[in-house]
Amino acid sequence: MAKSPSATEKQPGFFSQLRSLFRFTREIYPWLPWAQIALLVVGVLIGLIVGYLIPPFQIWSLVLWGITGLLLGVLGAMFLMTRLSTTAMYRKIDGMPGAAGHVISTSLGRSWQGSEVPVGVNPKTQDAVYRAIGRGGIVVVAEGSRGRLTRLVKDEKTKAMRVAQGVPVNVFYVGHGDDEVSIEKLSKTIKKLPKAIDNATMAAVIKRMESVSQSVASLPIPKGIDPLKTRAPRPR
Repeated sequence: MAKSPSATEKQPGFFSQLRSLFRFTREIYPWLPWAQIALLVVGVLIGLIVGYLIPPFQIWSLVLWGITGLLLGVLGAMFLMTRLSTTAMYRKIDGMPGAAGHVISTSLGRSWQGSEVPVGVNPKTQDAVYRAIGRGGIVVVAEGSRGRLTRLVKDEKTKAMRVAQGVPVNVFYVGHGDDEVSIEKLSKTIKKLPKAIDNATMAAVIKRMESVSQSVASLPIPKGIDPLKTRAPRPR
């Protein structure tokens, strides 16, 4: 009798995921362990000081406050690692083909809908154009050489303006030059767009765009991003 996938593939436990997260982040920030140790020490010291200052002074009270400070230090160390792991992930995928699609499909939240599959791609150069639709309107994200992206961006923008008249269309180029958005700031930049349409209009625009979009499944899609390998694992 064949075993179910859940039986054959054991999911990593909490501590295993925590260890993977730590190793992933330490590759980019080698000073992470020392910063976490410092937070633990500071947390214990704060707890001891509070326990000493609160009357009446008793040993058991001092011990309890020291443990409380240690727990606060652990929370601070976990928070620091989680924040740094997100930055580390962006640094690792910066410049890789498919990075923009990865951000669009995982980091925009429920107010936006996007896919890691490009809506337009140059199979020779792997220059690609991605699309996201949300309360801020339609966003076209271009990844690759700006000069080679002109045609792809123009076609996608024209299609969006024709299908969804009156809906704002914003174009962002991923990069580090003038008038470009770094992959690290792409999600925040899109989320900051002012709300231009309501939920009903957003759903209608998504349906219209999907109905007129040509499938690019048969074209070579940039394979630079493997979310399972590049996304910083988070403990459950």
